[in-house]
Amino acid sequence: RNIIIREGIEILHAHQATSVMALECCMFASTLNIASVYTDHSLFGFDDIASLHLNTVLTTILATVDACICVSHTCRENLILRAELDPASVHVIPNAVDADKFTPDVSMRSKVSSGDDDRVKVVVVSRLVYRKGVDLLVGIIPPICRMFPNVDFIIGGDGSKKLALEEMVEREQLQERVEFLGAVPHKGVRDVLVRGHVFLNCSLTESFCIALLEAACSGLFAVSTNVGGVPEVLPPDMINLSEPTVSAMVASLADAIRNRVSSPSTDPIKFHERIRSMYSWRRVAEQTVGIYDKVTIMPRMTFLQRLERYATCGEFCGGAISCLLYITVHFVYLTLEWFCPRQEIDVVPDLAYDICDGDLHTIGANTKKDERTIKVCKSRSS
Repeated sequence: RNIIIREGIEILHAHQATSVMALECCMFASTLNIASVYTDHSLFGFDDIASLHLNTVLTTILATVDACICVSHTCRENLILRAELDPASVHVIPNAVDADKFTPDVSMRSKVSSGDDDRVKVVVVSRLVYRKGVDLLVGIIPPICRMFPNVDFIIGGDGSKKLALEEMVEREQLQERVEFLGAVPHKGVRDVLVRGHVFLNCSLTESFCIALLEAACSGLFAVSTNVGGVPEVLPPDMINLSEPTVSAMVASLADAIRNRVSSPSTDPIKFHERIRSMYSWRRVAEQTVGIYDKVTIMPRMTFLQRLERYATCGEFCGGAISCLLYITVHFVYLTLEWFCPRQEIDVVPDLAYDICDGDLHTIGANTKKDERTIKVCKSRSS
């Protein structure tokens, strides 16, 4: 409350269904009568107790949110079903990649031709956990190494399933052909990617896989499981998709090694330029601002209208519990308004500045309490 009043916040934007702070703040935003936007990045099911519980919470919290953003059309459909939302309020804005930070470097990889000494590098960069399909990877590496004596694997990442990979490598005696890099900082991901020819993604569930974008932008052909929003990420000529089974993934990866790695159509520079033209964080920002503009002009709901929304949440006594929760939050809000009136909270001046070539910059501070002009001197050297 203090932050929203002090900083003059007009829109609250929350992310991720499993963030307690994000979900609480969505309810607080409606109580404080400001616009709210929620972005979902993950897919959840309908057949396990954890997902059912989370979906019930999400249905309650998003009942008064003005707009939702999803990173793929699959994610949008999943969220609409989970939270029982009006489809008109749910928008799709795909993620993007900074193409300037993921540039190809063919000098870092071995040249692939018909020679036996040329090595093909398959790169895997992910968290080594069950959700990322490490069990599939354990089953994929041995047959691929037997089929292709010139194929090596580079694995970057850490997690609870790393031990399973290490045991497989020791059991199959593949120490010379599988390289473990451990945890890779984000600034070092590009340097790992450019060493490879094929990027392998074994995820069992993905709403939108940015790793595929980073790999394609770095010039790698991709092989991935056909799950979630993955088919929406890359064009068919830049990726092989297959069912999340060991046999299907082995066949898909083998096809990429045989037919794609040395193909003229798999040009790292062309891949990079295509991704640059298709994805841009600036475009993501512009589309997000467009949603901000829409929610700021929407009429704010009254206390009774919000209570009516919460009353429809959930089955059995779910609506009653939601209403009781919101009434409690609203009571706390009214108590704070009495004990700590908003008139006594210092409001940060809203500074509007003009950037020019001169050393003197004029900045106008516009608030209800303070209307003044501040002059700031900035040296050329700084």
